[in-house]
Formats: sequence, C-alpha cells, structure tokens
Amino acid sequence: MPAVDDRADDRAVDDRAKGRIISDAPLSRPVPVALRYAPDSSPPTVHFVFPDAAEWSFPRSLLETGLRTPIRRGDIGVWPCGRVQTVVELHRDDGVTVVQFDTTALLRFLKHTYAAGRSTTTH
Repeated sequence: MPAVDDRADDRAVDDRAKGRIISDAPLSRPVPVALRYAPDSSPPTVHFVFPDAAEWSFPRSLLETGLRTPIRRGDIGVWPCGRVQTVVELHRDDGVTVVQFDTTALLRFLKHTYAAGRSTTTH
C-alpha cells in the first residue's frame, strides 16, 4: 500500500477575517469568515466559509484582480472600495450578499496562499 502524503494538509491555509454584511439596514453586521486554500487545488481556488455553513469557492485570481480593479465572474464579484476596503458580492437564487473586508486581511490571506504554493515545489 502506498504511503499517504499528509504534507498537503500541513500546507493548507485556514485564516480568519471579519467581514461586514452590507444591506439596506442602517447598520452593517459583522460576520466572521474562514478563508481557506488548499495548495493542491487546480486551478488555485480560495474558499470563503460563513457561519451559516455557506461556502463560496472561486479562483484565487478573481480575488487577486478584485483587490485592484472591479471584476465579476459568474455569481461572484470583487472590487476595491476606497483605499482600505474590498467588497465581495455573492449572488444566490434567493438574493445577494455583499460583504466588505479590510483589504489588509485579504492581502495577508493571499500572501499565505503564495507561501503554501511555494512549499509544494520545495518538497
């Protein structure tokens, strides 16, 4: 039986960020979001997991581009909002969820995904 390679799990990225749900209500609501990345996914894919167990997966390149300029692919849009915020818009059959993040949290997450990807080439 071949040996199981657990290194991929060791390189997985599991960060946390606080987002703010933006709605028509007078105040936004904070929401914790798990930001995940498995370096062996192809193409490189990020996962945003919300407390209600809703998970959105999309190409890492969509997040990378959306930090600099508005982009939309399918049900997901990402765009910069001012100098320090980024908006992620998620479309479902029953509505739209708009979440605002501090850009630094998303940049830190991307940095961790790049580091995880580099470690796959050094083993």
